[in-house]
Amino acid sequence: MKKFFCVAFAFFIQGIYHSQEAKKTLPCYDLTEVLKVEPTLLYKPHLDASKSFGIKILKDSKAVQKYINNGKFHKISKSGKGYKVQKLDYSRAWMVSKGKLMLERIGTRFSKETKGNTFTVSSITRTLEDQCRLRKVNTNASLGISSHNYGNSFDISYVRFDGVLKNNSRLEAALEKVLKYYYNAGRIYYIKERQQSCFHITVKNY
Repeated sequence: MKKFFCVAFAFFIQGIYHSQEAKKTLPCYDLTEVLKVEPTLLYKPHLDASKSFGIKILKDSKAVQKYINNGKFHKISKSGKGYKVQKLDYSRAWMVSKGKLMLERIGTRFSKETKGNTFTVSSITRTLEDQCRLRKVNTNASLGISSHNYGNSFDISYVRFDGVLKNNSRLEAALEKVLKYYYNAGRIYYIKERQQSCFHITVKNY
């Protein structure tokens, strides 16, 4: 009888262990449900532009690493002419080459327009796993596919310039002027996100 209880207890412990392991390995998102979410008319061009780069939806770190290894993703410097990247808790500082180039061009043009000021990049490339984690702390995060999931989008704060969190209408207007220039040139799409206090920028495969 004692032996029976020992065996039963061992199976019980093993069952808990395997259950916990399964929870660790299962993704925190349901891809079928994520794909069901229809983008808004404003956002659809962003996703269409993202899909043109030949990057599959980034599900996890392994997917990002694959594109790093084959040379399709390029490291974004922590700072450059006209910009600084804040500490990224829910995204990764890697993008397709045209994304990296466009960020640098926007930064250089902004610096020139403002005689040396810098803006702050608040988010870059996100996996679906990253998006899940973000949603736990920010209910405004996208429930569906985001253009961040393809490595060609980034966010620029319009309330943080030169590392200072403060509204600055002059620098905000200067930043949007630069974005409009590249939008009119057919290089980007952008949306002013009021809840996140940032410009969401998606680079086109021009």
